[in-house]
Amino acid sequence: MKAGTLKQILLLTDGCSNKGEDPAIVANLAHQQGITVNVIGILDDAQTEHPEGLEEVEDIAVSGGGISQIVYSERLSQTVQMVTRQAMTQTLQGFVNKELRSILGKGQSMEELEPDKRGEIMEVVEDLGETSDLEVVVLVDSSASMRDNLETVKEALFDLSMSLNARVGKNRFCIYRFPGRRSDIELVLDWAPRLDGISKVFPKLTSGGITPTGPALRAAMYQFSKKQLRRNSDEEPFDVEETGY
Repeated sequence: MKAGTLKQILLLTDGCSNKGEDPAIVANLAHQQGITVNVIGILDDAQTEHPEGLEEVEDIAVSGGGISQIVYSERLSQTVQMVTRQAMTQTLQGFVNKELRSILGKGQSMEELEPDKRGEIMEVVEDLGETSDLEVVVLVDSSASMRDNLETVKEALFDLSMSLNARVGKNRFCIYRFPGRRSDIELVLDWAPRLDGISKVFPKLTSGGITPTGPALRAAMYQFSKKQLRRNSDEEPFDVEETGY
């Protein structure tokens, strides 16, 4: 059984979008295209309760078929790793359930199996989690209110890369920040198997401006198809018109 490449958008933000289309609608569109959208809402350590702006975090993740978590910045590294892993397992469970229904009939799912059989299936899910390829577009909110969190975000993403290195499957990451200087998103680090280069690029990031989360998610979606086009062009050259994203 092979699940293919797992595709995730990992959105790191500290507040509510305030420009452009509804990010939950865009997340649902991404999910329909096989991309899981995970969202981590970052609280300032001085905050004692969730600000109103972070209420949309769960809506985006639910619409995107992913996981959401609201966390204080001091626990961000652990949370980024946990959310990425949980989303992989959730996606693979859905894939296995689909396979089961095709074999056993529409009424059968993993939850309805006997405990022993369910345990065997979970072993398959865990194995797929270690062997499937993973592609992650990391989308970092760099609006003005995120200024004090960017260093913590850098460390969390580096730790994520290190924690996934032991997997058999291939990992590919890219990082975009939003808003960009001239567009909704701006490339921080292009597709790479590790995030070792993050220490060089993150100190150069500036924060400021509005929070166009919906448009940024839409632009992030297209990075997967552009990556596939680049891979195909390496194998068999042909002309590709670059999109505006």
